[in-house]
Amino acid sequence: MNALRRFSPPVFAQLFWASNFVVAALVVDEFTPIELTWLRWLGAVPILVLVAWWLEKPNWRSALREWPLHTLQAILGMVGYTLFLYAALATTSPVTASVISAINPAVIAIAAVIFLGERILKMGALGIAISFVGVLIVVFTGSGEFALVFSPGDLLMLGAISVWTAYVIVSRRVKTPPITATAVQAALSVVVMLPLLAVVGLPGIAAGPSGEAWLGLAWIIIFPSAMSYLLWNIAVTNLGPSKTGVFLNLLPVFTALIAFVFGDLITLGELIGGAIVLAGVFLTTRPGATKGADAAHPPTGPVATAAPAPPARPME
Repeated sequence: MNALRRFSPPVFAQLFWASNFVVAALVVDEFTPIELTWLRWLGAVPILVLVAWWLEKPNWRSALREWPLHTLQAILGMVGYTLFLYAALATTSPVTASVISAINPAVIAIAAVIFLGERILKMGALGIAISFVGVLIVVFTGSGEFALVFSPGDLLMLGAISVWTAYVIVSRRVKTPPITATAVQAALSVVVMLPLLAVVGLPGIAAGPSGEAWLGLAWIIIFPSAMSYLLWNIAVTNLGPSKTGVFLNLLPVFTALIAFVFGDLITLGELIGGAIVLAGVFLTTRPGATKGADAAHPPTGPVATAAPAPPARPME
């Protein structure tokens, strides 16, 4: 019972993040990616503020002093990543998107070498190579046949990975507690998207989304956008960053299971490629895969984190 109490938070955090891939794919035809991104953070802000107040008792003035960094983080991680993800889900499957996103630890590890002076050791380099092989298998078999066919969604997921990597690297400079930072950045995301909304409007809402679409939006606001952050931070507190980081490998697994329940076809290539990606991620994120002064405190998200250990903040 004690083990169940300790391991439930990170498991459910990954389950809720995985549901974002599937539910968003179902509602993105009724809400545009821009609408879905804006409404997600608009609805999540009050919940995140309450959670931050409950867990962290934040000094909001101190947090707002970092507004330039928070604004940059909002543009990268909250707006940029989410827009790329939701746009990708219009043309690629949730399972493929989640498997491609699973290479984020490898990409972040490479970025940490370039920008933070970390060093990838042999096992970490092997894990990165294996991860990319797994993703290539998924992409090559996306059409059901072994052929190099990139869907627009596959390429958009590469954009999502790029902006999330930048988000993680910049996060090293943020001093605000994780949930408080997430709440501030979510609020700033709502604001920075207003000029974009003024130009493109709200065509999906004007067309009158179905009740199921509104229900899906409510799920995205409550569970992937708020509850996952709460559960993830509880897990980091109880288990520590390294042990909690292992649970990130459940994201593509849960996405595949949820997609299957909703009637999606999972290809053999997705299964094989996903398993290879998970093996590579395990090698990349295990202790000792990288070496550097900041290696113990990388930020993480709904996708993944830099090796070897994720911190308190969880994207996608």
